[in-house]
Amino acid sequence: MQNPSEDTEWNDILRSKGIIPPKEKEITEDEIVNMVEQTIQEKRNKDGKTLGELNLDELDELEDDEDDSVILEYRNKRLAEMRETAAKARFGTVGEITAQDYVNEVNKAGQGVWVVLHLYKSGIPLCARLNMHLTAIARKFPATKFLKSISNTCIPNYPDKNLPTIFVYFEGDMKSQFIGPPAFRRDDIMEEELEYMLGKTGAIQTDITEDQG
Repeated sequence: MQNPSEDTEWNDILRSKGIIPPKEKEITEDEIVNMVEQTIQEKRNKDGKTLGELNLDELDELEDDEDDSVILEYRNKRLAEMRETAAKARFGTVGEITAQDYVNEVNKAGQGVWVVLHLYKSGIPLCARLNMHLTAIARKFPATKFLKSISNTCIPNYPDKNLPTIFVYFEGDMKSQFIGPPAFRRDDIMEEELEYMLGKTGAIQTDITEDQG
């Protein structure tokens, strides 16, 4: 006897005449995801909070109460997200390097790592201003590695006329560069302007989408 669930021309004819029941609709992956998300939203603890509003301790308590695999899966998902965020947010400061550190800190920074390197020299006001702004920006974007280096310590005989210089790297490859005062527009460049410029390179995911200059 032919299987009524098979996709055959004969079964299609039988279904059209009502002789065999319609084939059950297959559930797509998107529908499964939507059902899980709906379950997550409908689950509430005794205080009426949804799963998305619970911290890990509250998720543990709800899991103990209900022994629910959905809660366990959601908790594990939250843990994974927290670990991923913590792994990315491992910088947050502006490190000082020398020529000996360059390869390891810049070219071998690692997969998925953006590096912003500022070449500077003491006594140049614009360099000092950029260092101040970069310190603040580094705190805002701890997933990006921010570095600075005295120019001729890092690159022997690097011309002072090229200072300040910012090199932007991704996974060891240079993606952008800002060389000399004209690249920074003016001596009193604001932090928001520099953040916008770095955002345009892809080094940081800034909310500043319009040029502040």
